Amino acid sequence: MGQHIGRSRRTLFERESELSAVEEALRELTGLRADGAEPADRPRGALLAFAGSAGIGKTTLLAEVRRRAAARGCTVLSARGGDQEQRVAFHVARQLLQPQFAAAQDTDLRAALGSWYDIVGPALGLCAPTEGAPPDQQGLRDGLDWVLTHLAVRRAPMVLVLDDAHWADPESLRWLAAFAPRAEELPLLIVVAYRPDELPDHAESLRGLPGRAGGRPIGLEPLSAAAVARLVREAVGTRADDAFCRECWAVTAGNPFEAVELAAKVRDRGLTPTEAGAHLLRDLAAAVKGSGLVARLERLGPSTVRFAWACAVLGTEIPPALAAAVAGLGHEEAADAADALRGARILTGAETLEFVHPLIATAVYRAIPSGFRVALHGQAAWCVVNAGLGPAAAARHLLETHPDGDVWVVQQLRAAAGETLRAGAPDAARSHLARALREPPPVEDRAAILYELGCASLLTEPATTVNHLRAALEEPIADPDLRHHIVYRLSQVLAHSDRLAEASDTLDREIRVTDDARVRLRMVAEQFMWDAFRADEPDHPARSRRLTRLADRLTGRDLTERYVIGLRTWDAVLRGEPAHVALHHAERALDGGLGWAEPDRGFEVPVLVALAFMYADRPGRTEELFAAGIAEFEKQGWRGAHLSFAYTILAYVRYRRGRLAEAEDFVRAGLRLAERVGPGTPAHWYAVGTLIEVLLARGRVAEAAQTADDYCFGAPFPAAVCFPDAQTVLGELLLARGLTKDATAELAAAGRRLDPRGMRNPAWCPWQLHLARAESHDDPERALGTALEAVARARQFGAPSAIGQALRVAAEVASGSMRVKYLEESVTHLERSPAAYELACALVALGTELRRTGRPGEAAEHLYRGLDTAVQCGADGLAETARDELAAAGLRPRRLHSTETDTLTTRERTAANLAAHGHTDAEIAAELATDEPSVVRLLSAVCRKIGTDRTGLAATLDHT
Repeated sequence: MGQHIGRSRRTLFERESELSAVEEALRELTGLRADGAEPADRPRGALLAFAGSAGIGKTTLLAEVRRRAAARGCTVLSARGGDQEQRVAFHVARQLLQPQFAAAQDTDLRAALGSWYDIVGPALGLCAPTEGAPPDQQGLRDGLDWVLTHLAVRRAPMVLVLDDAHWADPESLRWLAAFAPRAEELPLLIVVAYRPDELPDHAESLRGLPGRAGGRPIGLEPLSAAAVARLVREAVGTRADDAFCRECWAVTAGNPFEAVELAAKVRDRGLTPTEAGAHLLRDLAAAVKGSGLVARLERLGPSTVRFAWACAVLGTEIPPALAAAVAGLGHEEAADAADALRGARILTGAETLEFVHPLIATAVYRAIPSGFRVALHGQAAWCVVNAGLGPAAAARHLLETHPDGDVWVVQQLRAAAGETLRAGAPDAARSHLARALREPPPVEDRAAILYELGCASLLTEPATTVNHLRAALEEPIADPDLRHHIVYRLSQVLAHSDRLAEASDTLDREIRVTDDARVRLRMVAEQFMWDAFRADEPDHPARSRRLTRLADRLTGRDLTERYVIGLRTWDAVLRGEPAHVALHHAERALDGGLGWAEPDRGFEVPVLVALAFMYADRPGRTEELFAAGIAEFEKQGWRGAHLSFAYTILAYVRYRRGRLAEAEDFVRAGLRLAERVGPGTPAHWYAVGTLIEVLLARGRVAEAAQTADDYCFGAPFPAAVCFPDAQTVLGELLLARGLTKDATAELAAAGRRLDPRGMRNPAWCPWQLHLARAESHDDPERALGTALEAVARARQFGAPSAIGQALRVAAEVASGSMRVKYLEESVTHLERSPAAYELACALVALGTELRRTGRPGEAAEHLYRGLDTAVQCGADGLAETARDELAAAGLRPRRLHSTETDTLTTRERTAANLAAHGHTDAEIAAELATDEPSVVRLLSAVCRKIGTDRTGLAATLDHT
């Protein structure tokens, strides 16, 4: 991609305060004080935003910023938004980043971008998009974040300059607006300039960007009369008298661009710059812009006008040969026209052309008669494709043309949509496809275009996607495969929109009319899956029986059969069938492969199969499967809802293993991702519910309650089944807060909802256990019956962790000698399980009960073990309870020795030291040449090894 045409350096008048802010930012960026001495602290980045009307001098100011940055040895990235390029996805991002990689061979490029190659490469125009599902927008932004962070660290100090940001494309601008606040964490200065009165809706985020001016942009003011006088005399000589200069100021209103152009006109015309010639200035000033500029252009001749119009349609960085083709001029005629326009100070440049100022480009574009302008855009689209620049480059021109039933136009727009969608720009793809529908396309293509339009809206506008896909099903569809894919996609988006009943009904209608047995099997599998997630499914037991019969006769020969077997696995877990039965089906489902990122498939079934191992006390296998699944998500660039689910459920696995500090780190990472997806989504419910569970286990009840309030965690609950069950989590929270009557009501309601559906496994949802604890305050006998029923269900499932937890609760609500009996058996089971937190609870409870029954020796042993285990788990509240019990027994807690850090790898030690000294995840990721999620996982491993959490890293490392 060509670089911006440089202009001769101009004197900057009355911009001292702006340049002072620039100098201060550059000094801090390069690590120098005003006196040039080396400071003690590290270089610091910043954000500077300049706002002002057209022609006020933003471009000249930013040119000076680039010059000063380069003079200080900074790497400079530069881009400019374009009025005609706003619809070109990633136009600004490509200007900024593409030149840094454009000279690299493919092998070097792959090495530089690593796992981000297939995600950000297409968006930056560095490689062709791959087939398959596109990255989600968050994944792509994360990739662009990584690229810019990596460059900023490796090529520090760095200055990023964006001019005319109000014309930046939405994809680039949303990315930069989200990234900009991180500049202070990096050796990166971001400088943007824009017209505040011309900000489109997608650029509103610029107004709120934090910067050095108290969170507000620095406004550029018109020049004073004295400054205009200096400018004029610099251009025409000192003979310009005061009256002449003052009239120059009056007719330009102090606008720097207009003043510069007026002074040039005075010089070119040979006008005597005295009071006698001042009356001619108003006419000269009118020729600088608007109708005066147009009249001046028309005097250059029809061929030159046509060439200027073609350039205005093409936008910025204009190849002269392409402009000639659009204008319909020969080589010599086009060269003469370009020379004339350069002489008239309308165009500049040689190998690529640009308008001298965006105001001129806008005036020329608006002067084109509307009908001719539409024709020029159509001609430009054809010329762009003919020049080999591709459908995506032509699409912005086709969007400006009138519908005419042209099949070629439909083909180009569909091709452009496919390319931009796979590059990660669904909004642009939607606009291309919507325009293709208005062309209109041939009747036989309408369903396919509506399907493509639905796919482009899938991740951002689910309601719109449903409408497009339902409209597609109303069209005549000759290709059965297309119809089936429409149905699959429609059911998926309905389910992901918490409309599970509609998803099931959609599949049910199609199953009845589908002749292909394999297609029908897949639809049945999809229906089984969405029904499994329905909290309001009318007849779960009947579905369960049908699923069992179907799965038992399948061999797992293809992915659809393995999905059915995977659903049978999950059904066995929910119903509390013996764990070995669930594991048998899980292994059958995995035999042959069960990918998490299969085309046109959800990730739900692989997740459910992985969770079956966790509930059956094989969490190591669960984590292996999750690690592979997360790797698949990251490879695809799925870093929104997909990665949020993965991190959240992985946190839940760590929670059940008793690794609470790690669980909190992971669930907070999952919640951050879920907040990007949006409130009220399933990902959000999962993350908040898991965080509350973890906080309760850590003894932070007030924080858990505040979290529930902050995220409105309560009724109405989602239509989809959540892990952990949201209503049960709320009941547990109410119980922890001492609100036993409210807790009893919520937990009993959860039981009435789940029991009739056959969901009776306390390992999956321990509503009975919490209900028994709530009931014990008013009805101990009823509470014991509830707890013992849960024990029986846990014994049927057979997982030691489930049995141990149920027995511990039974002991809590029992009386007399049965309490010790239940607790001893609970400890025995939990010692054979991976549930360390539950074991700590049982040990502390047993030690407490033994102390109260006069057996201090045995009590001490269990309390010491319980304390050690609680501390290792990060269960601070439980550890405090154990210390209190030891103190009551007249015993002192043993001093715990910090785990030595000798077992840390070099990479882990580096990450830990950086985190301990306040470096952000982004900085650590850049230092280690990885991404932020990988940093979260790495630091969690470090915390596990040295027995602390993120907040305690500094103290632990200093101590050891």
